[in-house]
Amino acid sequence: MGYQSVYDRSMNDPSAFWAEAAELIDWNQPWERVLDDTNPPFYRWFSGARLNTCYNAVDRHVIAGRGDQAAIIHDSPVTDSKTVITYAQLQDQTARFAGALKALGVEKGDRVIIYMPMVPEAVVAMLGCARIGAIHSVVFGGFSSRELATRIDDAKPKVMVAGSCGIEPNRVVHYKPLLDSAITLAEHKPEHCLILQRPQEPGSLVAGRDLSWTEALAEAEPADCVSVAATDPLYILYTSGTTGQPKGVVRDNGGHAVAMAWSMANLYNVQPGEVFWAASDVGWVVGHSYIVYAPLLAGCTTIVYEGKPVGTPDPGAFWRVIQEHKVSVLFTAPTAFRAIKREDPTAEHLKRYDLSGFRTLFLAGERCDPATLNWAEQILGVPVIDHWWQTETGWGIAANCLGIEPLPVKPGSPTRAVPGYDIQVLDDTGEPVQPGDIGRIMIRLPLPPGCLSTLWGNDARFIQSYLSTQPGYYLTGDAGYMDEDGYLFVMSRIDDVINVAGHRLSTGSMEGVLAAHPDVAECAVIGAADQLKGELPLGLVVLKSGVTRASEIIIKELVTLVRDEIGPVAAFKTVVVVERLPKTRSGKILRGTMKSIADGKDYRLPATIDDPTILDEIQTALASIGYARHA
Repeated sequence: MGYQSVYDRSMNDPSAFWAEAAELIDWNQPWERVLDDTNPPFYRWFSGARLNTCYNAVDRHVIAGRGDQAAIIHDSPVTDSKTVITYAQLQDQTARFAGALKALGVEKGDRVIIYMPMVPEAVVAMLGCARIGAIHSVVFGGFSSRELATRIDDAKPKVMVAGSCGIEPNRVVHYKPLLDSAITLAEHKPEHCLILQRPQEPGSLVAGRDLSWTEALAEAEPADCVSVAATDPLYILYTSGTTGQPKGVVRDNGGHAVAMAWSMANLYNVQPGEVFWAASDVGWVVGHSYIVYAPLLAGCTTIVYEGKPVGTPDPGAFWRVIQEHKVSVLFTAPTAFRAIKREDPTAEHLKRYDLSGFRTLFLAGERCDPATLNWAEQILGVPVIDHWWQTETGWGIAANCLGIEPLPVKPGSPTRAVPGYDIQVLDDTGEPVQPGDIGRIMIRLPLPPGCLSTLWGNDARFIQSYLSTQPGYYLTGDAGYMDEDGYLFVMSRIDDVINVAGHRLSTGSMEGVLAAHPDVAECAVIGAADQLKGELPLGLVVLKSGVTRASEIIIKELVTLVRDEIGPVAAFKTVVVVERLPKTRSGKILRGTMKSIADGKDYRLPATIDDPTILDEIQTALASIGYARHA
């Protein structure tokens, strides 16, 4: 059955479509309604049904006779270690961890915050919570004490689970002191902390509150899976809020399990037993969905990688992992490939490895410029699939669904709407725009299974943030257009559509032009305030390693390229070469922060920033060309 017919079925009869998809999951009790639309805009999936997510991700594979198959491969170049955990071993570890939680008084509906590095125990902790119906909230390891404290006060966890430290290529991150400080700052005080003591830096335990992971699990009575309602929360995942107060995205058990399992076969075209690698972190949504839940629900082997695309030890790090662990499909961020491309433009390191079993590269997390996509295609010789989704949706909104029907690739587009998503591009009055015209990308309600059901403890903010702009629609916050073939082009955040003398222009389209220059490794375009034209585009570019041509010549070429490709209307005249761009730890470029610097405005240091010292470099670079005047 082709893409269009599958998509049409999902639109015309979503209840029948998702009921069929739900056959991928084992249920304790069937649903009363597939789509419960009795309380819009709070749509619920599989109401009345009961299941256990951990059972579906672990136990049923053991019962089916696949207990000896690898469930998790942990590969840690920063500690020079590798570990394989089978499904049978994972069942034992999750049952013991769940038992340790129960011994600490954790019950169904209680919250547990997990603050862990990229180690298998982080996956065990998540699954162990799901096993007994506790709601986990993973906070990216190394987040500041203040940011962790805000999440403690919002989720009010009974127990904290943390590693004693994280390992970066050049330093040890002191998790335990950060955790202690966060608990001191927080008004809510967790009753206990379970600490995984890493040999690189064990933490000091607080008597009466802290317990050793190893000792607690050794003494624990293994816990059975607890049946929960499909509409019960599985986890809370915090995403940045515009007010500085993080928003706790709530994901349910039933719809999430169905969407994850369906997406593995239909979107990624991955079968049980294959090795799937999402090169992300469990602290981000990609880690939740495609390091932990989706691969295990589908019976695959998942890679937990504690390393970087470059520097651990070189730009061949990804190729080594793919060869060594027989990875079939890799999913990572375009930023990772830009980093590899910058350090190894001719892919010399790739020649040392055999990637004959590697089938597909998926990219997401930030718009993939055509230059990066084409480079990856050229060096790998496999399909490179850009797809688009968000923390809030939890899985792909637009993608080339390889398990249904591979569609022609259009560089710069994540292809077409994934079945279940009714994507519309609307103007400021809520009317559809013409093909090729930029507008707000919206999704008509109801959202498909797996998407957020609300924000933790704040239904009103859920409606205000996502559903109030246009009644009956979810606001993605992204701007873009659809072409005549229904291909979606996500150009920028709505805030990044700049107004140059009354013309609405996408910074993403300009970035695409800059990225195509042979000397450019990565780039960003922001709209800097201008008294005459309102805003003017300002380009920041990082050059590839080994480029020796004069920056002034490259800058002139870049300005000419944008003028030729987009036209004089863009008023693109200014480019500055920088050593690096400020990013979040998940690889997103902090365009809004750079815009504030350029405009001389105060800004709040983003909690997710990878390295705050980069902002001083950006400040200096922008000041050298007359920006950052008032800062």
